[in-house]
Amino acid sequence: MTQHLPFPNARIAVVSITRHGIALAGHVIASLPGARLFAPEKFAAEAEAAAPGAASCYAGKTAEQIPILFSNFDGIVAIVSLGAMVRLVAPYLVRKESDPGVVVIDEAGRFVIPMLSGHLGGANALAGMLAQALDATPVLTTASDARQTLAVDLLGRELGWTFDASHDEIVRASAAMVNDEPVAFVQEAGSPDWWPRHANGRNGPLPANLHRFARLEDVEPERFGAVLWVSHRALPAALAPALAGKRVIYRPPVAP
Repeated sequence: MTQHLPFPNARIAVVSITRHGIALAGHVIASLPGARLFAPEKFAAEAEAAAPGAASCYAGKTAEQIPILFSNFDGIVAIVSLGAMVRLVAPYLVRKESDPGVVVIDEAGRFVIPMLSGHLGGANALAGMLAQALDATPVLTTASDARQTLAVDLLGRELGWTFDASHDEIVRASAAMVNDEPVAFVQEAGSPDWWPRHANGRNGPLPANLHRFARLEDVEPERFGAVLWVSHRALPAALAPALAGKRVIYRPPVAP
């Protein structure tokens, strides 16, 4: 299944701090056009050989580079131990809506682990892409991706859809999906290809707990743990009270 970068014109930093890790980083860089390799200056020759013209070497501690990378890159691929990377990024975490996606790869190139901002930051999608490129195993712990069900906060992203929902509504709808509660999916607008073009790739059948409707008025809100509505319409005032706290509204682009 073809994977795509989780965001257009993605700025990706690849960090490695050992000689063998830098060799692996060369393969990572080759699969990520425009990515840059960051390595300690004592490995400058190895870094330039692994990523010609795309290597930046630094003096001092790797920890000092993390705030710079967080500010300047959309994603970070670290060929560093998972525990070490947790400690390195912890002081700079702000919120999942703005933190970059962070992916960790073991030095043998066997496992690719999205560590931070798996959904909104694109780390899960990036990990899937790298796993294919390296013939490695992606280690996905996000419930919706591990079970290949619908990710409420990513639905339609590749199609240009935006969503209107509070944080609590997203949490409630996401929980309903992964806990197999009945969820209504109402599509009145937008591309019908939202499932095969799901952000992290979906090639199986639709989740059994997802019930499809053509009109919002056909839904009995009390029967569902959440209602996902794809439309250009304003929410009908008569339905607003029954949908309060359980609706996520998706807005596809309007054709010119």
